[in-house]
Amino acid sequence: MNSKQRIGITGATGFLGGCIAQTLDERGISTRLIVRSAEKAPLLRHADVAVSSYVDHDAMVAAVKGIDTLFFVSGFESADRLDQHKAAVDAFVAGGVQRVVYTSFVNCNAESIFTFARDHYQTEEYMRYKGLAFAALRDNFYSDMVPLLATDGVIRGPAQDGKFAPVARTDIADVAVALLTDPAFPTGPFDVTGPELLSMAEAAAIVSDITGKPITFQNETVEEAFASRGEFNATPFEIEGWVSSYQAIAAGEFAVLSDTVERFTGRRPLTLREHLLRSSEVAEVSNKSSPIGL
Repeated sequence: MNSKQRIGITGATGFLGGCIAQTLDERGISTRLIVRSAEKAPLLRHADVAVSSYVDHDAMVAAVKGIDTLFFVSGFESADRLDQHKAAVDAFVAGGVQRVVYTSFVNCNAESIFTFARDHYQTEEYMRYKGLAFAALRDNFYSDMVPLLATDGVIRGPAQDGKFAPVARTDIADVAVALLTDPAFPTGPFDVTGPELLSMAEAAAIVSDITGKPITFQNETVEEAFASRGEFNATPFEIEGWVSSYQAIAAGEFAVLSDTVERFTGRRPLTLREHLLRSSEVAEVSNKSSPIGL
């Protein structure tokens, strides 16, 4: 990679962006951290900070000036997320960005059962339409989220015996770093998964074993799933996304294994058990339901 090139990182105050920024800084690679709040940006030796949201066109164009390679983290799940992504892509192109690494989702397409995945597909299509070279990291479900799915010791949802391949966010970050710093910059979709397919019942058993707390999986009907989430202060859009994620698991949409982590990092990805054993987050199993969504 040309030493004069600078990598831009959106979402640098979050986990993925923060990991990527830290790793690049440790390698002495100059970055620009594009954040919504400068006060929350990590303090790094080889980084400067630009402030912008995805929908502030002028600020984003200014933020990416001089940046030819950009890490583009997908926005928080919301009804207008695709509009935010399109606004950001427009600004990237106007600001001269040449290539992007984007956090997408496995098996995303226009008719994905998992409703949140549709935004990822449409974002990929929009970058293609705008002529922007990109690598889409089509991540499986985050390993970090699995313990947080339990409410009162039970993970509930219409996943049936469907399988998914939970992946550690640290592995995703390492793949992103490899792509961001590769002079050849491979483009296209890359499935990023853990090394094993698990049912939700198997995943619950792993969490239970590690935490020492009884965690089980209860298969719900779709109707029961919508009803059980009625107590949460969430929009219909969010609830549909949560429920449809379990439906997508049941239908096989998340049953994807890949060698992407090993191919780009030279090591195999962490299993769910290995990741949770390393993670302090597993010590606190949430007492509230969390969405399956990226």
